[in-house]
Amino acid sequence: MNNTLEKTIGQMVAEDYRTAQVFKEHKIDFCCKGNRTISEVVAKKGLDLQPLLQELDAVKESNQGDLPDFKTWPLDLLIDYIEKKHHRYVEQQIPILNQYLVKLCKVHGERHPELLKIFEHFNTSAGELAMHMKKEELVLFPWIRKMVSTPENKNLEPPHFGAVKNPIQMMMQEHDNEGERFRKIAELSSDYTPPADACNTYKVTFSLLQEFEEDLHRHIHLENNILFPKAEILENRLFNN
Repeated sequence: MNNTLEKTIGQMVAEDYRTAQVFKEHKIDFCCKGNRTISEVVAKKGLDLQPLLQELDAVKESNQGDLPDFKTWPLDLLIDYIEKKHHRYVEQQIPILNQYLVKLCKVHGERHPELLKIFEHFNTSAGELAMHMKKEELVLFPWIRKMVSTPENKNLEPPHFGAVKNPIQMMMQEHDNEGERFRKIAELSSDYTPPADACNTYKVTFSLLQEFEEDLHRHIHLENNILFPKAEILENRLFNN
């Protein structure tokens, strides 16, 4: 148990992604705020420790099935997966959600003014995510790929940004910003629960928004809790061997 209490939430989810569902049910942020320990979260949120540990143990003891073990993947393969799975998903879904939200605001905005705020937050997030992903694809990810392909006995010139932790800190701050924005969207939408007078478009839009947030959580988790820490370790090894 002591070992579990000392681990961060991010480490636990990196070891077994199924634990993310337990944290989600208790409204514990495992991606943007994954650097906290179980003890810290329980104390802050006033939760019962033992039932939470029992839920986590039950999940870990169940059959893992076909879930990928991302923490064992080479970093360049993980980057390929993030770009093709998560970056591509964001790029494809933004115009779809934007179209739905514009329609909802036009038809239902007067009776449900919260839709206007939801659209404002999503529109801001869409622009920020587009810039964020380009910075990763053009600056951070190429450097990590270069480190992966460099033998440890070969001299490597430091990047123009000094050290990998510098862009990583910026990316993590931007992750925090988007996590907070989607917390506001979830709150405004009553956790994506359509109102009684919701039409089918209303229901589909909220379902797609919830799916978008869930994908964003997985996306941020892979970077914050697996890719970024391993990239810092690799850089340290290359420059201090």
